[in-house]
Amino acid sequence: MAGGFENLDLTGTERGIYTVLIFVIAYGFVMAEEFTGLKKSKPVIFAAGIIWAHAAVLASSKGVSTEELHEAFEHNLKEYAALMLFLLVAMTYINAMAERNVFEALRSWLVRKQFSYRKLFWITGIITFFLSSVADNLTSALLVGAVVLAVGKKNDKFITIGLINLVIAANAGGAFCPFGDITTLMVWQAGYAEFFDFFALFIPSTVNYLVPAAFMHFAVPDEQPEAVHEAAIELKPGAVTVCVLFALTIVSAVSFKQFLHLPPFMGMMFGLSILMLYGFHITTLYRSNEDYEFDIFNKVRDAEWDTLFFFFGVVFAVGGLGYIGYLELMSAAMYDGLGFTSANILVGVMSAIVDNIPVMFAVLNMGLDMDLYQWLLVTLTAGVGGSMLSIGSAAGVALMGQSNHKYTFFSHLKWTPAIAAGYAASIFAHYLVNG
Repeated sequence: MAGGFENLDLTGTERGIYTVLIFVIAYGFVMAEEFTGLKKSKPVIFAAGIIWAHAAVLASSKGVSTEELHEAFEHNLKEYAALMLFLLVAMTYINAMAERNVFEALRSWLVRKQFSYRKLFWITGIITFFLSSVADNLTSALLVGAVVLAVGKKNDKFITIGLINLVIAANAGGAFCPFGDITTLMVWQAGYAEFFDFFALFIPSTVNYLVPAAFMHFAVPDEQPEAVHEAAIELKPGAVTVCVLFALTIVSAVSFKQFLHLPPFMGMMFGLSILMLYGFHITTLYRSNEDYEFDIFNKVRDAEWDTLFFFFGVVFAVGGLGYIGYLELMSAAMYDGLGFTSANILVGVMSAIVDNIPVMFAVLNMGLDMDLYQWLLVTLTAGVGGSMLSIGSAAGVALMGQSNHKYTFFSHLKWTPAIAAGYAASIFAHYLVNG
């Protein structure tokens, strides 16, 4: 294990196998969220509790001390706390920008410009690609997806292709920056690559988006959408300043890691404190106008808590399985058996079926001795692999729910060969550029 403690090596026991079964069942509920309505965090937290209870019993039966058991458990706690605080600040800033009408103003502008469907296809895709490098893929896809749905409400074909395009763009854009995807953030915080190392993935990520987009371009209706009469949305006071503060918070997180050698979440929390103080200033300035008041704790309340709790369940469930010995078993089967490159490509394929968060957390806790090229490769594949199926990323699942059955699993599956071509091309581009 990466934490410096021995795992139990009890994978063949009845209890050990039972924990794997519990995790598989829980993850089945996660994958069926669209149909059951059961939030994905609930089954994985339940599974994490059962898995660690059995891990504790197995540790006791093997004579492991309480202190060593706690060390293994606290390793997962530290991993989760650092990432959770980082993500919470990022989500709070995104919510603050949304509340100040930053994204609504952008949506309104795009709708009023009356671009053709093909122009809008590329504009929304490119915006999503770059937006997802600083916001997560779910937020980016939902924000720009509202534009596609508004402009294409009389053309279902454009909505279908437009939303598939957004899923690919959101996943590709998140791969080359630690702020864009949880898996990229995990690799950065684990210390396997420095912040600026990830920008070597910009060209492979761009290729991953452009290849399937080029195929889909010819299927986009070559028509002009009907005129949509919509009033311009004005930014609320402080909107631009909040955007600037978010950029400075990113600089702060990078500086804390690069120059002070402190965890990046400390820089993010420092940036949050600045937003809190600025929010107090706005509220004081516009106390007589409730529409302009700024309550920072409302933004924290509106964070994606289901995602944060899901991440908790994943970290502890996968960490518990790792402590029992299953990650070492998986490492031997994948990385020792296939080699680093093939195994890392397989990680991306797996992330099209299973969410990339548990897959990447498992890889990080295998204690692999890979060079920077391979860590960047697995960051790329885990980030963009989910585009091959609509259920492979949070962006795809969310847009299926938002589109009112215009974007479905099977409409996405139709374009999987083109997306897979982009996946292969991005890996080849990574080899050419960084190999």
